[in-house]
Amino acid sequence: MIKIFIPVFIALAIIGCKTEEPKKEKIVVNYMNTKKVDTIDTYFGVEVKDPYRWLEDDRSAETEAWVTAENDLTFGYLDKIPFREELKERLSSLWNYEKVGAPFKEGGYTYFYKNDGLQNQYVIYRYKTDENANTAEVFLDPNTFKEDGTISLGNMSFSEDGNIVAYSISEGGSDWRKVLVMNPETKEIVEDTLIDVKFSGLSWRDNDGFYYSSYDKPEGSELSAKTDQHKLFYHKLGTPQKEDQLIFGGIALEKHRYVGGNVSEDNRYLQVTASVSTSGNKLFLKDLSKPNSEFVTILDHTDSDSYIIENVGAKLYIVTNLDAPNKKIVTVDASDPSPENWVDFIPETEHVLSPSTAGGFFFAEYMVDAVSKVIQYDYDGNLTRTIKLPGVGSVGGFYAKKEEKEVFYSFTNYVVPGSIYKYQIAEGTSEVFRKPKIDFNSDNFESKQVFYTSKDGTKVPMIITHKKGLALNGKNPTILYGYGGFNISLTPSFSITNAVWMEQGGVYAVPNLRGGGEYGKKWHNAGTKLQKQNVFDDFIAAAEYLIDTKYTSSDFLAIRGGSNGGLLVGATMTQRPDLMKVALPAVGVLDMLRYHTFTAGAGWAYDYGTSEDSKEMFEYMKGYSPVHNVTKGTQYPATLITTGDHDDRVVPAHSFKFAAELQEKQSGDNPVLIRIETDAGHGAGTPVTKTIEQYADIFGFTFYNMGFDVLPEKATKEVKK
Repeated sequence: MIKIFIPVFIALAIIGCKTEEPKKEKIVVNYMNTKKVDTIDTYFGVEVKDPYRWLEDDRSAETEAWVTAENDLTFGYLDKIPFREELKERLSSLWNYEKVGAPFKEGGYTYFYKNDGLQNQYVIYRYKTDENANTAEVFLDPNTFKEDGTISLGNMSFSEDGNIVAYSISEGGSDWRKVLVMNPETKEIVEDTLIDVKFSGLSWRDNDGFYYSSYDKPEGSELSAKTDQHKLFYHKLGTPQKEDQLIFGGIALEKHRYVGGNVSEDNRYLQVTASVSTSGNKLFLKDLSKPNSEFVTILDHTDSDSYIIENVGAKLYIVTNLDAPNKKIVTVDASDPSPENWVDFIPETEHVLSPSTAGGFFFAEYMVDAVSKVIQYDYDGNLTRTIKLPGVGSVGGFYAKKEEKEVFYSFTNYVVPGSIYKYQIAEGTSEVFRKPKIDFNSDNFESKQVFYTSKDGTKVPMIITHKKGLALNGKNPTILYGYGGFNISLTPSFSITNAVWMEQGGVYAVPNLRGGGEYGKKWHNAGTKLQKQNVFDDFIAAAEYLIDTKYTSSDFLAIRGGSNGGLLVGATMTQRPDLMKVALPAVGVLDMLRYHTFTAGAGWAYDYGTSEDSKEMFEYMKGYSPVHNVTKGTQYPATLITTGDHDDRVVPAHSFKFAAELQEKQSGDNPVLIRIETDAGHGAGTPVTKTIEQYADIFGFTFYNMGFDVLPEKATKEVKK
């Protein structure tokens, strides 16, 4: 389960933005009467009703009609928001700047991704490495795949000599992919398209073929049916997919929900990781230099997250959190690579390690209270230098092949748009490679990290970002964004959508909740299974901090999160509906008793457990499951649920059932709406046009339900006049 966006907004003090004039008439919402059925499940002797079970059938005409009717209701409401188009225009205007990725070399060419501004998908350009970048030509343009941009590019992987490239595409945002093989010189497709590929990398073996992963196509709906037997295949060029060799997996008694294969840079080794959940993996090694060699087991259990990052001949470098919650790098000989032979190379520290390699060096990135620090080491483990970064924020990159003399990295934070830097590996010097020209003045905004106390006394960090000069009067429209799960870390990153929110005086606050990875495996585990309530308590405490310190108040607070963060919002709004004015759960995991029965959901059990594990686990999950904790007669906040009809990671039935429960049981006149994007999935690859429209709707809904009849910034200017 991946987290696919870092969206959310925040607001500034607006004095006098509400006038004494009579309030405009509220938009009336007449909910449809969603059909209920007599479906009952029994867990450990306890009967649980599931009246909206029929909405799980994504292939039925009845569900399709419900989706159409709900969208009609939602867009009928959104169309009446007076400043919705203004938001769309500003989002489009700010989005419209050139965005260029870091270059990378393959064969005789240098490639890079670029978006002119409002293109739905990034375009891949290239130029001959010994020529000037000004000669760059379009290599692959995903915008030509489909006119509306709903077919997106996934992975792209070149053969060792760079003379063949394989790339995957997603249709309508689905996790199911197709893989095409192309001659980069002629740009001609040279093989039949591979189909039914899912959760897969593409890793070449020499120039002869590549490894990829997938599941057997499930019976029933490919968007919601369970998939839990992942397999690794090898595709040899010039042969049909039906002849692809099964490399790993497929044993009925030993199911692995996630299997990945990766070939070392020197083409000597294939490493295979095999997992039953999103945390923890087994690790295997195959020597490709020896014909018909068998797999060697490095780890036969899933008690750690471990992988081979590098090798020098038979010397392996392994990144692991086995007996090292914050991760370390160890070395071992491939002839006997079991853990008892491991030797510490870069030992564990108090900060979480995320390493990479480039130009014959290791780059150890550490998270220090969710902010990046990078240290360079040589292959003997000697510290070369601590790299001077452009500021306080997040870096990405520091990946390159061994022979490269320079490497590129990105730097960003909540007020600084992402820039690309070129780093000379031997000298240790950085220079700006590309800095975006964007209509946003970072000097007008500020970020501050605070530490607040959660319910059980745990200190939790949070970064609060807003315009300079913010008045702490409790009237600032604020978005509190969270995730809190799956060892995923929320580090500072610039967002165009957040920038538009903050331009309007909005505050944007991001706490680093337990369940995430900001403080290593212990922090992650503290927000899993029977400790999941810690995550919700951390989020509630963050909201209370913002209210107590007068950044905002319950009348001006919105909570937002996606995927596991959608669960966070759903649980928080059902436990503390009084705390916020607006709730924005996106593509959320909202039916905790049945999540594991859809697609690859069973793989999330490390974080959640399942309702079938034990009576204790069932009762605990039922106690916070958003779908099962909507109570009649409660006034819930104004709620805009968002999902995609092609989301086959967190199926939209979660959102459908939650919306139906809320609409049936809501007390008061706060609207409960669901916005269902068509030809869209969990988030990755969503066209820019759809993203802009979605955020205009989300921000418009949020401001309107906080009581604004005009955009806050305009109201402030009118008052100053």
